Amino acid sequence: MLAIARLSGFRLIPEVYQKKMSSKIKPAPLSGGSSIGGYKVVSKIAAGGFGIVYLALDAQGKQVAIKEYLPASLATRAPGELQPNVAPEKLSLYRLGLKSFFEEGRSLAQISHTSVVSVLNFFRENETVYMVMNYLEGATLQDFVVTARDLKTEKVFRESTIRSLFDEVLRGLRIVHQHKMLHLDIKPANIFITNDDRAVMIDFGAAREVLSKEGNFIRPMYTPGFAAPEMYRRDAALGPWTDIYAIGACIYACMQGVPPNEAPQRQEKDRLGLALAKLRGVYSDNLIEVVEWCMALDPLSRPQSVFALQKELSREGERRYTRLSVPERMRMQLDTFVAEARKGMQRIGGPGAAPQREGRQP
Repeated sequence: MLAIARLSGFRLIPEVYQKKMSSKIKPAPLSGGSSIGGYKVVSKIAAGGFGIVYLALDAQGKQVAIKEYLPASLATRAPGELQPNVAPEKLSLYRLGLKSFFEEGRSLAQISHTSVVSVLNFFRENETVYMVMNYLEGATLQDFVVTARDLKTEKVFRESTIRSLFDEVLRGLRIVHQHKMLHLDIKPANIFITNDDRAVMIDFGAAREVLSKEGNFIRPMYTPGFAAPEMYRRDAALGPWTDIYAIGACIYACMQGVPPNEAPQRQEKDRLGLALAKLRGVYSDNLIEVVEWCMALDPLSRPQSVFALQKELSREGERRYTRLSVPERMRMQLDTFVAEARKGMQRIGGPGAAPQREGRQP
């Protein structure tokens, strides 16, 4: 189906947090053996700024993944305790995120698609909410990208693999959008490739988006390179075009092996076209044009629906490969040399050096 080389030794569940966390003390996870909603917690598997994910067993002894709403910036919890402790001044914001998390679980539970993480149950307990999901085995697309990139071949992924993979992802995303939902955190770390070769979207970001829009002390947790420009603005309208930008960025990562520049950098000086031009002759003109279309800085210049993108991505039979001329290659090599020289000057604090911005890698 996806024809992606297998990775061995991975046993992961549908939740991978790749974002930088603050140095403050994080809420303690539930202890192994704890009982919640009829499920028995086995162990913590992952933790992030907005929750903790556990391996658990249901009443029949089947393994499930349980995601607990527990934003580290709003709540604390001592080891051995079940209930989070929320300061009075943070309670309204905590409850706002709680409501969004609950609604996300209810909406996902109504979606039945192989490319969308399955929510089996969701419930309130211990003054928080728990989302019960299928336990998946496999690896994230990010793991595959890094492994393929390290092989240092001309192509990170074959074009046929990229088209097949994202055709599957888009089928699921289209269903999500039809349910009036947005993912808001699509990136290779949140596309899970199961051991039976299914691509599954995981870790939806509705709760974190609500919290980032409310209250000045919540730092928005965007993944550089994959977040659309409008996600950096509180007054901007989000829509299907926002997820589509991230899809384009994911395809770019599958072609280049690294994320694209983050949106604020592109708005200052956009080098996306130059980076993609280096792939001419390696990938088809059509696939390169699809990425440029998805990643347009202006939301109105992107595909406005998943269907429109699916239609364009399905034009695999119309591939053209335009190879770069010698002058074009020389010009790009010079541009790359100048850009790398400037980066080197910034690192050593040379003339015109700009302060380094803190970023979080996907």
